[in-house]
Amino acid sequence: MTLRIYNTLTRSKEEFTPLDPKNVRMYVCGPTVYDFAHIGNARPAIVFDVLYRLLRHLYGENHVTYVRNITDVDDKINARALRDYPGVPLNDAIRRVTETTYEQYQKDVTALGCLRPEFQPRATEHIAGMISMIEALIARGHAYQAEGEVLFDVGAMPDYGQLSHRKLDEQVAGARVAVDAHKKNPADFVLWKQSEPHEPGWESPWGRGRPGWHIECSVMSKAHLGEVFDIHGGGLDLIFPHHENELAQSRCAHGTKVMANYWMHNGFLQVEGQKMSKSLGNFVTISELLNTEKFGGRKWPGEVLRLAMLMTNYREPIDFSLARLTEAESKIGTWSEILQNETTKNFVQPPSADVVQALYDDLNTNAALEFISSCETGSRSSAAARAQLGADLGFLGMFPDREVQWFLDLPRFSQDEMQSIRSRVVKEMQANRLGIEIEAITTQIAARLEARKAKNWAESDRIRDELAGMGIAIKDNKDGTTSWEVKR
Repeated sequence: MTLRIYNTLTRSKEEFTPLDPKNVRMYVCGPTVYDFAHIGNARPAIVFDVLYRLLRHLYGENHVTYVRNITDVDDKINARALRDYPGVPLNDAIRRVTETTYEQYQKDVTALGCLRPEFQPRATEHIAGMISMIEALIARGHAYQAEGEVLFDVGAMPDYGQLSHRKLDEQVAGARVAVDAHKKNPADFVLWKQSEPHEPGWESPWGRGRPGWHIECSVMSKAHLGEVFDIHGGGLDLIFPHHENELAQSRCAHGTKVMANYWMHNGFLQVEGQKMSKSLGNFVTISELLNTEKFGGRKWPGEVLRLAMLMTNYREPIDFSLARLTEAESKIGTWSEILQNETTKNFVQPPSADVVQALYDDLNTNAALEFISSCETGSRSSAAARAQLGADLGFLGMFPDREVQWFLDLPRFSQDEMQSIRSRVVKEMQANRLGIEIEAITTQIAARLEARKAKNWAESDRIRDELAGMGIAIKDNKDGTTSWEVKR
């Protein structure tokens, strides 16, 4: 069996050959710790955890090094610190924001069944390395100083854009990159920028300042994995500008042909068919899903969230919906019922060859799950088959540290109840898109019902027309209730 993965760099599926089988090295971009991680952030954590488990199975637990960074230098962090801790010295406020967010992220991804990487470096721990790499880029003619900044000169790199496959004249400034007159090229990006007296900063040859976003990952990956390593992973949205610029500055600083031999990217995530956005009211964090009743009126176990992600190929877009969660919950309920008299301590044998074979095909979790499902009937009558089922599920990160019986004790919704909840959630998202608060709609409908009881038809019609003007159509039901929907 041979592991094959899709390489974004070549746009093809390739056989994986590590630089050193006794030290397989993988770097994945982690969170910027200014806010709790949302459900979109969960996808790369889960996807690359599965890959990490597979590499450990293939090469040995002690022969794989997994690095997932923590970005704790960022203007968004500064803004959040000023907002949440007014009057507190900025450095102290930043520390409070990053520590709180970092700790919550660790709790969240652990609940999702993710193993802890060998290293989780923080950007603030590698400032000296960033300064050193910037000095090397200047010395090699790939960076220049202007207007108090140090900028990477994309024009000095003939094949800049090889990862995103964009020509230089098609490049546009990305996140955290300002277009200014002092740039040689609009696509030139910041390596170092000045800090105001009230902002966090470090002394450097170019004055007191702080690093740009991209240089951070180049330095942290080099510190733990070397100038060239095996796999670099992250979300599809990071291909440009972040990963493109990482690759450029690392190659130019070290004089290497590549930064990583394989680049892997997971697909985008939507919520109930729409792009996740706070303005649409469908922005939900991992912590909220695990610990509150914000999404679908209930809490969702980490196993359900994990399986909901693995049910779609990692490179494909995914629609994170109540229907998907219900399907995942039903499947886990079946497995829990089969394994309820077993103990996870007995699931110690290797995974099935069919499961491993499926994952060797570019992490084909769909095929792996299909095989596991095909073994359900046999597992009901065979202790050995149940042990294998448990081992296969454990290999995918299910039921990590607890017995399966707990899942059977959780409250369940019927299909009709879940459909009703889903309809309500979708309507709420549609109303939020129009800028309408759900409370305002329900208050108006309640007032209209009171008017109808009092036979105040004029007031009833006025409220109906006012809601219609807001884009809300109401319907009076035979049972005396009133329902509503967004009409545009």
